[in-house]
Amino acid sequence: MGSLLDIRNVTVFRGRTRVFDRFSLQIEEGCSTAVLGPNGAGKSTLMKLVSGELHPVFSPDSHIRVFGRERWNVRELRSRLGVVSHDLQHDYLSCARGMNVVLSGFYSSIDTWRNQVFSETEYRKAEEVMESLGIRSLKNREFGSMSTGEQRRFLLARALVTDPGTLLFDEPTSGLDLKASFLYLEQLGALMRCGKTVLLVTHHVHEIPPGIRRVVMLRNGLVFADGTPEETLTSSLLSALYDYPLHALSLSGSFQVFPASGRPEGENAW
Repeated sequence: MGSLLDIRNVTVFRGRTRVFDRFSLQIEEGCSTAVLGPNGAGKSTLMKLVSGELHPVFSPDSHIRVFGRERWNVRELRSRLGVVSHDLQHDYLSCARGMNVVLSGFYSSIDTWRNQVFSETEYRKAEEVMESLGIRSLKNREFGSMSTGEQRRFLLARALVTDPGTLLFDEPTSGLDLKASFLYLEQLGALMRCGKTVLLVTHHVHEIPPGIRRVVMLRNGLVFADGTPEETLTSSLLSALYDYPLHALSLSGSFQVFPASGRPEGENAW
């Protein structure tokens, strides 16, 4: 396997805020990885660096390489890296039809446009992906009229339509109810079992599905801890990461956390 991500000594600003200072991180292809940390840790900035939406301060001894290359044509990159993010869902045109949401993945655009031409093969691929995700019946519905879960599945179909080997998810279950969250995480697990590499950015431990092989913890723009889920998703490390006493539990490869102090004495049961 080659390198999925190689970040060396980068300094990155968001506005006037310096998020990363001489930051480095390497992730290999085939190693599904979760990036975990509290708000403000630098997770979203990292995601935008990987997807090419953000660039670091120039320095001769720094670089960002995705699949071994520093420069990519966006459409070419999307054929290897599919992106599903909260920002994309928020910014997507509400009037776009479901079919066009999926087809837009071929051009990495927001909706489809008159200058974009799609082949019969591409239409068939869009139909197949929608069918596999159980959303083909919604292909003529406007994006803005869909539920949050339906929108998320259409954005997943948009990411999958070019059959990329790697998928980047930002807070994948944000805004979903309990059933939709578990169904979506099951889809992530199925994708990994089919050979897809997943790069998952989250601040929720329960969003890390079985199949994730590595967890990188970020705090204040630094790598706080790095290892397997069993090594990192422990009560002591999670308590330190979030600066709050937590108790971690694992069941069949899934993890959850609870307040370590439990229910205060005398508090009514829910």
